[in-house]
Amino acid sequence: MKFEHYAINVPDSVAVADWYAKNCRMKIVKAIDVELLTRFLADETGRVVLEIYSNRAVEMPDFARMDLLEYHLAFAVDDPEEEKARLQEAGARFEESVQPSEGTKLIMMRDPFGMALQLCKRAEPF
Repeated sequence: MKFEHYAINVPDSVAVADWYAKNCRMKIVKAIDVELLTRFLADETGRVVLEIYSNRAVEMPDFARMDLLEYHLAFAVDDPEEEKARLQEAGARFEESVQPSEGTKLIMMRDPFGMALQLCKRAEPF
């Protein structure tokens, strides 16, 4: 098996996808502008794909009420503090910072839509 994509149901898929494309260096690789207004976003490697859609026929997750460790999107970054400042300028909110081991720093934030995102600099990247 090969991983294809991870899907997230959100109230405003176009706004969420546009924010991640603009601020997290993701690229919209496919847009479906009917019914669920679906956007497929790829990271800079093109290997990780995130599907953002709006399906109001099912209960919408309340990401803003979820614990940071219950759900989050994680991004590998070279300078977590620099990225934190940049994302705060773009409307994200800082939540917490931890250093679980020497050379590893994790910064938890919430995007403007309430979803948790994590900035990761690991001593030993995956």
